[in-house]
Amino acid sequence: MALKPGKFFRRHSFDALKARKPHSVRSEKAVMGKPVKFQGISEELLKIIDADMDKVEARRRARDAFKDIQLSIDHCLFKLPHAGLKMKESYEVNSRGLEIFSKSWLPETSPPKAMVYFCHGYGDTCTFFVEGIARKLVSSGYGVFAMDYPGFGLSEGLHGYIPSFDKLVDDVIEHYSKAKENPEICNLPSFLFGQSMGGAVSLKVHMRQPDAWNGAVLVAPMCKIADDMVPPWLVTQILVGIAKFLPKQKLVPQQDLAELAFRDAKKREQAAYNVIAYKHKPRLRTAVELLNTTQEIEKQLDKVSLPLLILHGENDRVTDPSISKALYEKASSSDKKLNLYKDAYHSLLEGEPDEMILRVLGDIISWLDEHTS
Repeated sequence: MALKPGKFFRRHSFDALKARKPHSVRSEKAVMGKPVKFQGISEELLKIIDADMDKVEARRRARDAFKDIQLSIDHCLFKLPHAGLKMKESYEVNSRGLEIFSKSWLPETSPPKAMVYFCHGYGDTCTFFVEGIARKLVSSGYGVFAMDYPGFGLSEGLHGYIPSFDKLVDDVIEHYSKAKENPEICNLPSFLFGQSMGGAVSLKVHMRQPDAWNGAVLVAPMCKIADDMVPPWLVTQILVGIAKFLPKQKLVPQQDLAELAFRDAKKREQAAYNVIAYKHKPRLRTAVELLNTTQEIEKQLDKVSLPLLILHGENDRVTDPSISKALYEKASSSDKKLNLYKDAYHSLLEGEPDEMILRVLGDIISWLDEHTS
């Protein structure tokens, strides 16, 4: 069994680290290739967040030291009410021997109307921005359960490495199936909630478990990677070949994702506060798995049969909104809805102006209410 994070390092409180003024420095942490400055943090904290995040111990240490700073940034998600909720974080070793991090948010004084099972995007974690999304859902009467995939966030595995997308989906099914066995929630409606790559995860989970879910909310789902994000055909074929021999190498060309995904300039800078996100070039095997997965899903859109809410920004240059339209048209479900947002980019719930973020959250909650009443 893997060790818990507390056995690897001494916990540091934000107050203790920030209090060391004589050694206070300005950090320039790269976000998607561009340096972003953190004002007034200690040298000790700087070393923690600038460490090599390939191993999970470093990621857990960085999150533990930086989480209070994350939740204090000036972002509308962290200004949402969060009184009256109970949270639980846990680490559990799965059937493949990997220690998986998960977190739940539940209303404190009444049972939830339904459970929402969150699938995060590529490079991301179920901490940080997801915290604000979960608070909003709980304040509207829902319970939320989320996990970090192997190799992402606080779960074990080489950072940003997906050797098999199908095995990643197996891990999600195993973890969420076990969570649904909890007697306090086992009889509640259950919904998948997938963002970006998490949309592809959600669709694959549904295809494996067609009768296990009451619906899915897909935010900018990765059913196809935008053409501008994919290297030219010849380069792609070369990289696919190299991936067989150097699967873990970070060689895939990539544009500035924060620039492409976040429309609001201030929120684009705040993306740097997600200190355990994977921000390097994609690893070769990971890129191949993502490309193959989107091609596979694109051919199976007609197999999507559950109630469906699809939300996509019309100006998304990361995942192709035209495939969300195709998903809406081809899905065999008779209960489906597509919301396209004019001028919006990829990160609908994190990178848009406040009014757009709150509008999208409102649309999601209204749809969930309609399907739980």
